[in-house]
Amino acid sequence: MIKRQIFKDLKEHLKKKEISLLIGPRQAGKTSLMKALMKDAESKTLKTLFLSLDIDENKPFFENQGRLIEKIKLSMGTSDGIVFLDEIQRKKDAGLFLKGLYDMDLPYKFVVSGSGSLDLKEQIHESLVGRKRLFEINTLTFTEFVHYKTEYRYEEKLADFIRIESEKTQTMLREYLTFGGYPRVVVSPTIQEKTAEIGEIYQSYLEKDIKDLLHLDKSDALTRLLKIVASQIGGMVNYSELASTIGISEKTVKKYLWYLEKTFILYRVSPFFTNVRKEVSKSPVYYFHDIGLRNYMLGLFTDFSAVETQGHVFENFIYKLLLQRVQGSSSKIHFWRSRDNAEVDFIVSSGVTLTPYEVKFAPTAVTTRSFINFLSSYHPPNAYIVYEGEERQKVYESTQIRFIHYSQLLNGEDNRSGR
Repeated sequence: MIKRQIFKDLKEHLKKKEISLLIGPRQAGKTSLMKALMKDAESKTLKTLFLSLDIDENKPFFENQGRLIEKIKLSMGTSDGIVFLDEIQRKKDAGLFLKGLYDMDLPYKFVVSGSGSLDLKEQIHESLVGRKRLFEINTLTFTEFVHYKTEYRYEEKLADFIRIESEKTQTMLREYLTFGGYPRVVVSPTIQEKTAEIGEIYQSYLEKDIKDLLHLDKSDALTRLLKIVASQIGGMVNYSELASTIGISEKTVKKYLWYLEKTFILYRVSPFFTNVRKEVSKSPVYYFHDIGLRNYMLGLFTDFSAVETQGHVFENFIYKLLLQRVQGSSSKIHFWRSRDNAEVDFIVSSGVTLTPYEVKFAPTAVTTRSFINFLSSYHPPNAYIVYEGEERQKVYESTQIRFIHYSQLLNGEDNRSGR
């Protein structure tokens, strides 16, 4: 089994009365985590019950709260126990259903999971205010991937492994940047099997998430849209051009992209600006939750040397690392573009403090004119060039510029998204 770093937090939360709510992309490992929690609880002689709305024979127990409670009492009695409810997004008005269960003050702890449907992402939050803790489960982080690949021999000394075994690390990075982090893809031994798995994951997403949410009989336009976005990750999106290319309205393009965000396929990054005359203020850029899915959409799911726009794929990777670091804080991640085409990949804003990050997929890097333009305009105290080389520093005016190896961003990358 692949160890997930969020497991410890989930296990600790079993002691709390709040509902533990696991959400995330389809096939990211939510069910496996629930079953691992269940096995751990049973090893301590705790009573457990697992029910899934993906299993036909379980569905009648979800018709109403009374039926479910009857089933729980039949299986576990009336003493303490842990009830695992999987794929709850298939239950209509799931938030109100769970709120009712919680408010009955039953002796059971509920652990609930669901993929990123809007019912979970939006409505359940409102229904369960003060009654749940949300855990966002994503595909494997690079840290989890490396630990799995090295059979957990370096869990306490990952930094040393990366420094000493640099060639092995680079090989693993390129594998991760090609095939991504879906657990079923990671454990598949051949490219053919990996391709079959990622194809099945995408098809399942279309059939079980998108069809239910958008009521689409055909998903051709959405797939074409996703392919175009995949081909220009890190590039600003022009909604009008996308609409014209695909043959749908601009309103529909925006609607599809919004759904792709809410179902854990895309991240939307907005521009940072203070001067609308000199800086881009509207057009966003998009990155993928899973890089392997991005490559699959473009038919590049083979080896990393065949992956086009390698620098942008690496940029996608760094965005996810930065996102891990700011989760749980009020910090936001933007990009910066000026009207005369100066650009910085990422701007992390923490209150009034700005920190720019420029990403270079290379063992050498220099400060670009665009980067200097941003420093001259905003005078941040610190700035970073993230690349594959050695750490060094320089000073520009009042800014300390640090050149850092990408692995330094792994510090604190623990996939803990509980909130």
